[in-house]
Parts: sequence; structure tokens; C-alpha cells
Amino acid sequence: MVTNAAAVRLEGWTEGDLALLRASNAPELMEHLGGPETEERLLARHRRYVALSADRTGPGRVYRVVADTGEDAGTVTYWETEEWGEPAYEIGWGVLPAFQGRGIATAAALAVIAEARARQSGRRYLHACPKVSNEASNRVCAKAGFALVGAFDTEYPEGNPIRANHWRFDLTDP
Repeated sequence: MVTNAAAVRLEGWTEGDLALLRASNAPELMEHLGGPETEERLLARHRRYVALSADRTGPGRVYRVVADTGEDAGTVTYWETEEWGEPAYEIGWGVLPAFQGRGIATAAALAVIAEARARQSGRRYLHACPKVSNEASNRVCAKAGFALVGAFDTEYPEGNPIRANHWRFDLTDP
């Protein structure tokens, strides 16, 4: 696991975070996710994020990632899934261009790993599934201690076929 990751703070998603979601919807940040969303889809996502984050005991959480400068640097989300044949969590993140290359995504992933472990929900694994061509996200997985399971074909968003890497972190490992 990484010991020299950037310092970040995770803040639960609120109504006031729509501007960050809009900034995260930029073409260069949505390249591996099927492209930018329409305003209507973005607003629907924001409502889901607010609802998910309001329930601290719910099926996951969305966070605003705050850099050590106090500036919003991106987002990290985790949610419950049974996609892999057993109850587990899945994680996703995005870091604004001005903050990329500083270890912020890795630090955010490590913070979510700690939270998922602390929840003691009986879910053994945290999964990440970046597109094979998304070198930065695949590096984050490796740096955060995820194990590469292999590549697979899927759709994300629905209707957009992609080849993704399946990474898995065992939350029971010390």
C-alpha cells in the first residue's frame, strides 16, 4: 500500500456540490466514461449523489475530495454491489485536471478503503473497473494495493461497449 499519498479530506456530497459535478463533466475527464452527460442527466446524478450521501448507513457514499490547499480536487464514490457473485463494494473516482499527478486519487481511494473496512458490513471485497486504456486509473488501483483480476468486456454507460480491467481489494487483509 502507498504510504506517501497526498493529504486529502473527504466531505460527504451535499446540494452545494453541483458546481464540482459540472466541472467533473468536462470532456477530458469523461473520455473513459462515454463522454460528458447532458444537463438533465447531470442533475439526476446530483440528486442521486445527495440522497446516497445523506444516509451514512446506506449502500454507499459519494464524497467531494478536498486537497490540502482546501480546494475541491475531485470526487470519489463507493457503493454496494453483487456484480461479482457476492456482496461487495465498487469504487470510482475523478480528479480535476489541475490536481492530477499529485497522488490525490490514490489518497482518496485509500480513504475509502479505510471506511469500507470500518463499516464491517460483511463485504470482503472492494472492486474497481477502469477502462483498460485509462492508464491513470489503472495506476491508482495498483498504487492503492488492488490486485488485478483480469480484463473483461462490459458496457459503460449502458449501450457503450468497453474493455475494462477488474481490480479487487481484499478488505480483510491487514
